[in-house]
Amino acid sequence: MEGGETPGEPGTGPGGRFPVAAVDEILREEVESAMRERRYEPGPCRQAARDIAEAVKARVKALAVPRYKVVVVAHVGQLGEQSLQVGSRCLWDPESDTFSSYVFTNTSLFAVANVYGVYFE
Repeated sequence: MEGGETPGEPGTGPGGRFPVAAVDEILREEVESAMRERRYEPGPCRQAARDIAEAVKARVKALAVPRYKVVVVAHVGQLGEQSLQVGSRCLWDPESDTFSSYVFTNTSLFAVANVYGVYFE
């Protein structure tokens, strides 16, 4: 799996487990509520991606998981004949760091949101 995690074994750190299932639900709720009825328009969708990232970050931080830094990345784009390639690199400890991801599509757009829980010593 990505990030070196084992299925069913979210990253853990000495401060406790990062709540992957709770974060999965937050992602689903925030992305679906923001995008369900929306049609793709560049300006409003750009703002929606920012709004999704902020809302998810606030809700994940409210879980008050000790010693984890939270990074949220959201992308919204038009469905069509084009493709999107996104790459990133970071220092990653597969024993303690983990992530959650959610993908949404409707007839005119897609949205992808990722939350990275990075253990901080």
